[in-house]
Amino acid sequence: MSLFDVYPLYNITPVTANDVYVYDDKGTKYLDLYGGHAVISIGHSHPTYVKNVSEQVSKLGFYSNAIQNPLQVALADRLEKLSGCKDYQLFLCNSGAEANENALKLASFHTGKQKVIAFKNSFHGRTSAAVAATDNPKIIAPINAQQEVIFLEFEDLAGVEKALQNNDVCAIIIETIQGIGGLDEASTAFYKGLENLSQQYNTVLIADEIQCGFGRTGDFFAFQKHGITPHIISMAKGMGNGFPVGGILIHPSIQASHGLLGTTFGGNHLACAASLAVLDTIEKEQLMKNVQEVSTYFIEQISTIPQLKAVKGRGLMLGLEFDFPIANLRKSLLFNQHVFTGSAKNPNLLRILPSLTLQKEHVDAFIIALKKNLTMKFILNS
Repeated sequence: MSLFDVYPLYNITPVTANDVYVYDDKGTKYLDLYGGHAVISIGHSHPTYVKNVSEQVSKLGFYSNAIQNPLQVALADRLEKLSGCKDYQLFLCNSGAEANENALKLASFHTGKQKVIAFKNSFHGRTSAAVAATDNPKIIAPINAQQEVIFLEFEDLAGVEKALQNNDVCAIIIETIQGIGGLDEASTAFYKGLENLSQQYNTVLIADEIQCGFGRTGDFFAFQKHGITPHIISMAKGMGNGFPVGGILIHPSIQASHGLLGTTFGGNHLACAASLAVLDTIEKEQLMKNVQEVSTYFIEQISTIPQLKAVKGRGLMLGLEFDFPIANLRKSLLFNQHVFTGSAKNPNLLRILPSLTLQKEHVDAFIIALKKNLTMKFILNS
């Protein structure tokens, strides 16, 4: 049986990994500045993570949500403490797409409405409502297109209010910092404006923190810089350091009822053990402080490169924008200097999404590798 061919694959087979390094089946060592799409938050094979998951699977790996699971309660308590999101309620699922799907469904239940406002260059997942709210027609099937979604530009508060005036919008969903779209972030005034309009028009404000949350920006959630209080916060990616886990934090103004949401695997014992390891490590190793310090150093060092047009994003969610397409640069970094990086919808943008454990020495190694590639490019083109 063959695999369904949906991904173009690099001819690299990772077999082991440790912290910010990945090793392939030929023994080649790679500096991982992408973390498998921002998933590796506390480093590959972190000892606390390995211990938590190993000990839990030796006792109980899974049982359904029909029984008591104290690990879910512990995870909710730790999330409240570290995030500062007091009195929110936690619903656990398995991925970012599921998180956003449940967020949109819950918003529709809560308001009795069905339309959604999303933003251009957004990416919210590949499930039914989540993909309809994603600004990429190529991945929206006819069955998904039944969803009614209004796409607007960042900063277009007038457009948001006009769309809300028909009183049929259940949710405004927004990535605080866009991931695949290109690391763009709107102004504080815009986020506060969305918060005010959502309250005025009885609409649920969903902060999609799937990629930018869990300490990646130096704040626990990226929206916290802007001083807003979303009704729902969606999470995944770095939440489990590689173990599939997602969830939504739900404002106390939204009431639960039995059967409203459901999941088989969400919040299973292994997922909770993995996420608790992430939270423990973020706190004990002061990783959010590390993100702030290393990010400042990264931006200072990278800004000395003359070919760089702009640095987008915050913390260790950065986009390096050049005035040329980066596809060949990215491949050269991977195959010649053995550095993993990412791409974006913006063809000129190189995405940097490493583990929050990244150190200045790793930044230095990347700068050297990048300069080598840029020098070769301009020598060849001269």
